[in-house]
Amino acid sequence: MNAVTPPPGLGAAPAAASVAQALPAAPSRIIVRLVPHLRGLAATLLPPLMVLAALLGIWEWAASGPAATLPPPSKVWADSAELITNPFYDRGGLDKGLGLHLAASLQRVAVGFSLSAIVGIALGMLVGSSMLAMRGLDPIFQVLRTVPPLAWLPLSLAAFREAQPSAIFVIFITAVWPIIINTAVGVRNVPADYRNVARVIRLSPIDWFLRIVVPAAAPYIFTGLRIGVGLSWLAIIAAEMLIGGVGIGFFVWDAWNSSNLSDIVVALVYVGLVGFALDRAMALVGRAVTRGTAAQ
Repeated sequence: MNAVTPPPGLGAAPAAASVAQALPAAPSRIIVRLVPHLRGLAATLLPPLMVLAALLGIWEWAASGPAATLPPPSKVWADSAELITNPFYDRGGLDKGLGLHLAASLQRVAVGFSLSAIVGIALGMLVGSSMLAMRGLDPIFQVLRTVPPLAWLPLSLAAFREAQPSAIFVIFITAVWPIIINTAVGVRNVPADYRNVARVIRLSPIDWFLRIVVPAAAPYIFTGLRIGVGLSWLAIIAAEMLIGGVGIGFFVWDAWNSSNLSDIVVALVYVGLVGFALDRAMALVGRAVTRGTAAQ
């Protein structure tokens, strides 16, 4: 008995229907996977945005009265819209946008902080690994670290006779102390088990330092670096107010002398955002480098 062959096209219909039914499944799976991430993002962003909106509303209300001395957010926008929307304009001389002032300040911070990181880690390793060095240097470090950053500025100006190296020195001398102290603590806190294993396998001093001490102390080192980069940003703002030239600190001081409070508000927002970005960047680098270490 011969089988009856279905008309052409009838056999493909169920397959096409099944494919059509399966097509929406892929986007739906993507949406299902994205929902937890979107919820986490909303949980992270919504609270600070709501608080920020409330603070702006309170600020607008409090600064809009006849006796108010500070500009409300609406006036800040009206007075400083160009600074906000075009931060990189350059009209020559010191008439530059906030982006260029920030770039000049960040350049000084990069040089000063790099010097403090090199010197601080080296001295911290020395103090942490040598009892004699700790007894000789630690009291001096504890005294010098309590000196306010700007107290060093007159001496640095007298020594270097130029604003640029003086500002870099202020950054260096401000940021170096937490790096030294945290590095020394990290070296002294190397677990005793690591020392015993190193003696058993007879590690050379260089191998002991590179394979044991540095990885074990890395979390402490990056804690010091994170504190140091924040102090560097604080120090350069204060130093630039006094030394002049291009820089965000000078911009704030010049705006004050011009009684332009709106520009000061905008500059402070930029300063805060850059400082936050520096802290987050150092934290991310620290987590990446110290991942898997015992002292996290």
